[in-house]
Amino acid sequence: MIVSTSDAAAANHAATEMFTALDVRSTALLLDVDGTLIDIAPRPDEVHVPEDLCRALARLLERTGGALALVSGRPIRDLDGLFSPLKLPVVGGHGAEMRVSACEVISPVEPLPQPLRAALARAGEFAPGIVIEDKGYSMGLHFRNAPEVEERLRAHIASVRAEFASEATEVLPGKALFEVKRPGVNKGNGVRQLMEHSPFAGRKPVFIGDDVTDEAVFAVLPELGGVGFSVSRRFEGAAGIFESPGAVRRALQQLAANP
Repeated sequence: MIVSTSDAAAANHAATEMFTALDVRSTALLLDVDGTLIDIAPRPDEVHVPEDLCRALARLLERTGGALALVSGRPIRDLDGLFSPLKLPVVGGHGAEMRVSACEVISPVEPLPQPLRAALARAGEFAPGIVIEDKGYSMGLHFRNAPEVEERLRAHIASVRAEFASEATEVLPGKALFEVKRPGVNKGNGVRQLMEHSPFAGRKPVFIGDDVTDEAVFAVLPELGGVGFSVSRRFEGAAGIFESPGAVRRALQQLAANP
């Protein structure tokens, strides 16, 4: 549910106060990227990561003893490029891959067959504004710049999945996005696995997310003893709502600067 303008400022103030009062020594910070840490762009490759955000993340990585992770639908390789020179712990690809330390990537999900991916990619011919994001283990079809083809994309995906019915797949909707992926791969399961590893194990997970793809994380937080914050919209179980990615960045900078 979208938060009304009249309530957004008050909700943002309350969320900021709660978030910046966290004890980073016992907290695991888990952060969605697009729409949470950085503003949404027309294309995935057009986003901007501010330098002051990278500085705040580096400081918080140090202060949490390494218990800070990005939780994103993007592949780890893309996140490394965006946040360079930082190489953060990551749950990438909606949980299809994970990196706990700077040197080991765990990828428990097999890639989708190339013919299936090629068939899905034909959707790029529907309109110039469609962006195809081939992650190997999933395919993202972005239609932010071509909203008129949403139903055609939906039908195309259904047709391709029927053609490759022997391959187990499911569709994850996002903001002006359909992503075809393996079943059971979601951010919630990824976070659950991450929290079994040091330095995350034994800490209180605190997650910030903004999209329907983040609902899986909000769903597992109670069993992990964690708390969640949303951005721009209300999610069931969220303890607070930030009004924008800019507000999240300011809160992170404040938390990083706390004595």
